[in-house]
Amino acid sequence: MATEANGQSEGGLVFHPMDQFIVKPLFGDGAVGMFTFTNVALWLLLAVACVIALMVLGTSKRATVPTRVQSIAELAYGFVYKMVEDVTGKDAVKYFPYIFTLFMFIVFSNFLALIPTSFSPTSHIAVTAVLGFGVFIAVTALGFIKNGAGFLGLFWVSSAPLALRPILAVIELISYFVRPVSHSIRLAGNIMAGHAVLKVFAGFAAITAVAPLSILGITAIYALEVLVAFIQAYVFTILTCVYLKDALHPSH
Repeated sequence: MATEANGQSEGGLVFHPMDQFIVKPLFGDGAVGMFTFTNVALWLLLAVACVIALMVLGTSKRATVPTRVQSIAELAYGFVYKMVEDVTGKDAVKYFPYIFTLFMFIVFSNFLALIPTSFSPTSHIAVTAVLGFGVFIAVTALGFIKNGAGFLGLFWVSSAPLALRPILAVIELISYFVRPVSHSIRLAGNIMAGHAVLKVFAGFAAITAVAPLSILGITAIYALEVLVAFIQAYVFTILTCVYLKDALHPSH
């Protein structure tokens, strides 16, 4: 959650809640190019580093009586594993590493963004779209590899009256191709909205008359954002499991 200095002008309090989402070069003040190292890149790398620190370094010295770090890693592992097994089935467990990596990366990106003066990479559609379309392409390819032309049965509602099936097939096809868009926008939109609201309340904290109420509001919204950070990672992951189930069992 990036913060900028708020100021007052003749018209009153001035703050820009959307400025925290601006992509800036980390070194220098030039334009952002293809190979410019930006604040987005920094916080994406930090999220990856945190995942490695927890899952690799934190479990390198595993013990029968686990340490706190090992306990957190095992809890996260078991939570996502059970999700994959319950939603997708035991035959999908082989794809668990990919789904687990998605969950851990998103949840760390979301939580790191709650640190004051940090940046929220998952508030950018450019980041979430890569994740969403990555899932869509992988699941679609897997569906055709596993089922061949039978994967198209996903769009054919055999339980509906014959006259309605072609219409429903078109609707199902459109909804299928909308999946990666909704998958990515849901994550980015929720994270962006929460951080913007936090910034608005932080701006009102500069007004003495409403400062106590503003601070209470910031505290409540921050607590809500901690919950949202986890829920959005969970929603993204469980939807990935649902899409994977459709790819493996298109006739179900």
